[in-house]
Amino acid sequence: MPSRIGSAEGKGNRRPSTSLASRTSAGKNGNGSYAVRRMTVRKRMRKKLQEIKQQLRMRMHDPAPESGAWLGSVVQGYFNYYAVPGNLDSLGLFRERVLRNWRHTLKRRSQTRRYAWVRRLKLAAQWLPTPRVLSSPAP
Repeated sequence: MPSRIGSAEGKGNRRPSTSLASRTSAGKNGNGSYAVRRMTVRKRMRKKLQEIKQQLRMRMHDPAPESGAWLGSVVQGYFNYYAVPGNLDSLGLFRERVLRNWRHTLKRRSQTRRYAWVRRLKLAAQWLPTPRVLSSPAP
């Protein structure tokens, strides 16, 4: 829940509060009514992306289907934990950054620098899950 800073009457500025997994703040939904917005803490996302990047470097010469299956399970586990209403934008960002890291690792496997977008999107569609809300809307 948003906390208030100010006088005893509750007047003042709102500031977001941080829990274990997400940061909550007041916002509006698509209909324009009040909603609690929950977003992934950026520090946790960066840490997970760094761990994935290191693992991809270690798995660089594994076959693409093998590393794709591993990446799909890692991304699905991340989504299982962070997929709450109001957080889909950051989940999509996480998926795109994982795909970027995977593309970078696949490009480093050979001396050719080209890696077509079509092939990249096919790999993403085949192995990486798309973000969707998996938990209840209660905070």
